[in-house]
Amino acid sequence: MRRISPFELLAICFLSAAVTACGTGGDGGAAEADEVAAVAELDADRMLEHVRELASDRYEGRLTGTPAAERTRRYLTRHLDKSGAVPCMPSRPQPDSLSAWEHMASAGEDTDAALVNILAVVPGEGPRIVVSAHYDHLGVRGGEVYNGADDNASGTALLLELARYVAGNPLGHEVVFAFFDYEEGGLRGSRAFVEAPCGEGEIVLNINLDMVSRSEEGVLFASGTRHWPELRPVLESVDVPDGMHLEYGHDEPGTGSDDWTFASDHAPFHRAGIPFVYFGVEDHDGYHDPSDDFEHITPAFYRAVGAFIPRVLEAFDSEFDAAQ
Repeated sequence: MRRISPFELLAICFLSAAVTACGTGGDGGAAEADEVAAVAELDADRMLEHVRELASDRYEGRLTGTPAAERTRRYLTRHLDKSGAVPCMPSRPQPDSLSAWEHMASAGEDTDAALVNILAVVPGEGPRIVVSAHYDHLGVRGGEVYNGADDNASGTALLLELARYVAGNPLGHEVVFAFFDYEEGGLRGSRAFVEAPCGEGEIVLNINLDMVSRSEEGVLFASGTRHWPELRPVLESVDVPDGMHLEYGHDEPGTGSDDWTFASDHAPFHRAGIPFVYFGVEDHDGYHDPSDDFEHITPAFYRAVGAFIPRVLEAFDSEFDAAQ
């Protein structure tokens, strides 16, 4: 039985949000919930509206270090303000210009871009699970906007709604929701996080979401269990909803680009000895292409993924300690 935490009580007592209209004309976007409350499922309609908004031309491809990236962060932090999650305390002093959710880090000596991760947490009593997705994309190239609907507005939107869901249904483990910057520039946001995590406590698992909305065949891959075989029985215990198929792979060393072990933000966790599961789809015609627009995602598949990931997180919350 889950005990009601002090945070949950405060959330129920004090947090509420006005309902706003959905749309892409401005900083609007998905409608807000009236209050933080336990619900049976993640809100897939809201998740889809987040993708529609973040993959609109207004955000100009969400390139790191641009005004469009700042607009993206304003959108995400405004929705986090009303999610029931709370900011994850930074390990280093931060500029006064940033919100409590935003963590600036060095992007490296070879760039002047400002790297800003967005980090939220739903407190718990056990060790920490980090669920991540990168919010940056490729920006504008040759006069064309690379909107990155699947890569990775899809993971970002799912993560945003997952934070809201977990805030209403707290787990035993503390869950950090990491919206990483500058993945497209070499996984720099996740590298900075692993070097200096927010908050305190051991991180025992990373669940990374990158490209999870576009598959005509309905196939979602879970990559990482070849490296961390103890995770597979937990994944296999979760019912897969109609509309998607779960396959394992893309984690065999020596297979070149077919090995996704170091392809996204789970890689710094793996290098640090932290188990990971990376959920993603096969490359498609829209991969790093201007055609990666909202109109080309696969909504039924994406809804199924949105129903599946909360169950995965809950399964690891219940059984991860035993799997170790």
